[in-house]
Amino acid sequence: TGSVSDIADLTRLVSIPQKEVEDAAQAMEDGIESASAVMRDMTDTAPIDLANIAQLLGMADVPQTRRMACAILVNALMFQERVAGLHPGVQRPRVTCAAADPQGATLDAWDEILKINYYPVFIIGKDILAHIGDESAARILRILQQTVAAINAASAANSRDLTGRIFQKLISDRKYLATFYTRPESAALLARLAVAKMNGVDWADADAVRGMRVADFACGTGALLSAVYDQFASRHERAGGDAADLHSAMMERALHGCDVMPSAVHITSATLSGIQPMIGYGNSRLYTLPYGRQADGDVLIGSLELLRSSALMTLFNTSDPAMRADSLGEETAAQIIAEFPDGGYDIVIMNPPFTRAGSDWEGGGRSEDYIKQFRGLSTDLDTQKDMSKRLKSHAKDTCYHGFAGIGSAFAEIAHRKLKPGGVLALVLPMTVANGASWRKVRDLLGEEYADLTVVSVAANGSDMSFSADTGMSECLVVARKRKNGESKGERANFASLRRRPAGFAEASEAAKAIAASPDIRRLENGPYGGGQILLGETPSGETLDAPITNANWGCVRLADSSVAQTAYALSQSKLWLPAAPSALDLPIAPLGEVGRRGWHDINIVGSKAPFIKQDPYPTSTYPALWKHNARNETRIVCEPDSSLQMREGMTARGHEAWETTASRAHLNRDFQFSSQPLAVAMTNKISLGGRAWPNVNFENADWDYAFAIWGNSTLGLLCYWWHSSRQQSSKASMTVTSAETLPTLDLRALTDAQLAAARDIFDDFRDRELQPAYIADADPNRALLDRRVLCDMLGFDESVYAAVRSLAAKWCAEPSVHGGKPRPRGAEFIA
Repeated sequence: TGSVSDIADLTRLVSIPQKEVEDAAQAMEDGIESASAVMRDMTDTAPIDLANIAQLLGMADVPQTRRMACAILVNALMFQERVAGLHPGVQRPRVTCAAADPQGATLDAWDEILKINYYPVFIIGKDILAHIGDESAARILRILQQTVAAINAASAANSRDLTGRIFQKLISDRKYLATFYTRPESAALLARLAVAKMNGVDWADADAVRGMRVADFACGTGALLSAVYDQFASRHERAGGDAADLHSAMMERALHGCDVMPSAVHITSATLSGIQPMIGYGNSRLYTLPYGRQADGDVLIGSLELLRSSALMTLFNTSDPAMRADSLGEETAAQIIAEFPDGGYDIVIMNPPFTRAGSDWEGGGRSEDYIKQFRGLSTDLDTQKDMSKRLKSHAKDTCYHGFAGIGSAFAEIAHRKLKPGGVLALVLPMTVANGASWRKVRDLLGEEYADLTVVSVAANGSDMSFSADTGMSECLVVARKRKNGESKGERANFASLRRRPAGFAEASEAAKAIAASPDIRRLENGPYGGGQILLGETPSGETLDAPITNANWGCVRLADSSVAQTAYALSQSKLWLPAAPSALDLPIAPLGEVGRRGWHDINIVGSKAPFIKQDPYPTSTYPALWKHNARNETRIVCEPDSSLQMREGMTARGHEAWETTASRAHLNRDFQFSSQPLAVAMTNKISLGGRAWPNVNFENADWDYAFAIWGNSTLGLLCYWWHSSRQQSSKASMTVTSAETLPTLDLRALTDAQLAAARDIFDDFRDRELQPAYIADADPNRALLDRRVLCDMLGFDESVYAAVRSLAAKWCAEPSVHGGKPRPRGAEFIA
């Protein structure tokens, strides 16, 4: 249902079937692979040419670089095809590529196009083609011309997401720069949510729309800038305007984009230029930024330099011929200063890199060969170290945190650049909702923004992310920066979709449903579920209005919001179960108030730590429960799996670690619900906790037993899930620091009789096998544990036990719990 305007929007969105786009993408990839094979043959015949091409792209001469070069060439040929249909003086690729001298004819055609304009589309492609020998160029052009013909046959040549989709597969450094491609449907959803929050815009007023300023400081393929432009154009058009009247202003003034890869900026330029290919423009605001070691010996860190300055030196301007006289060797003369003013933008929209500080773990130990977040673009280790130091210096007193990753630094940049009333729109890792290292970002959003919307996907595998190929859960964060005098937003609309939008029409309807949901229910109002997100008459998710003043945002990736409502009530010392008319009192407190967490594992075993980890042996002086071992973790009592040896000269430090940290109780730091049974493990004797099982210390040794049985009951599992990061399919994680705020049973409130009951229950269960947590509802021993904890220790009646078992079934049905893993045959609910 909707208006005539809605029908017009829907028609526009579905005008190119997605299947045709996919077919065209495959044709493009096949053509690029064939052409890059020809370029590979130049390794022996023309290595200097290949080195020059790599330098043009800001990359090393590797296979991925050659594929990227061919992608840029086929993109230029596709655009040549479009321009030739509008300008009679321009020959089509089938003519130039079939000429006696294909290279010369194509370069002449591109020169003719450059007289019209289209500089950002053709200049890098022209430079690449000029550095290929005649014979190789002829072969490559004929292959790519056939590719253009195949794309045209698929009727998808005008699809703006085509080149970007294939481009993502070709980025050699995407693992380390984390330049994951924002899926076009996800970009459309985020852009629609962002533009919907812009208040007071007269979309019929072309001058008002031209006056907008939009920025993406990690623009990649330009998917997000393109999606915002699409929203501006369609809203102006539906208000009676002509979208073509906006194009020059959009390109020259409105859209600002940066990236560290020249090839990425090329794709962004081509994508945006192709929206209105018949309309020229002057300088664009798309820039390649210096990254790594510079000629003067200093290092630069791309867009992250905006943490220190609003004026940045760019490598070269990709849109203005006057700024760059030639190709290779003229970049220094072509450098310009670009201004990105603080408080100057109406929308800042980004899918920033997620890479974190530090090195990777390789072979069981930390690799010191590189610093992950600055490994990209062939930087050496010394350069990476200097870049890391520069970021730390720039990021002082900001919301950046090394463990959160450079995504948190981009959040700070976005905040600075937005004007009051401007809209922030980010794709962020799911750890932003619960991670301790993201706390400053959450605080910033709570203090400085209003009208916050957080969108996640209650699915698993690739469907739980909005980017391509990330393999981890993400969320969309959209909020409006407060104006002077405006109250801060203390609540947010959390929307959990059942699946990622499968197309533009679905993204459009989801955005409308989220932005205008009339039935948003509150987290704290009881376990009655959330407001429905409907696509037509089909339920596709739920919304939940929740406070954001707490340490964590737990309302993400929810299939059934009533589970979150019960978990939240539990964290507030209320046992409010589904179908119960009211809440019961149950003492709950942060773990850090009840007990004391142990040392971080790196301070126990590390290059500067007092212990060396060894294999276990029965009479070890310093036993440790260090890592996950499925065979060792089926019962609440686990055997230490390691032995620690004191380092020579660190006796005092070692004794301090043992005296202040060693305990019997251990908390699971990385809980894989689909394969692991235990949130809390006990050891028969005091031991140190390692990477997987940090220690928990209590002033009363009897509390260990109550903590162990509570932590592994359904209510304990629910508290763990609610508090943890749910970034991966069925893996819940928390840092040693965030464990301090884990809601747990307030052991201080238990009577001596309850503690004695806890000890009896523990003794009964120490040898009982527990099944993985994702089938807790079907585990007879887990059901018995629930009954004993609820009835024998806490004194509740059978009706409460029955309601908790129903809750167990709801919890086990959550995608973030089962992770898509099929239930074993015969795993039936146990009441």
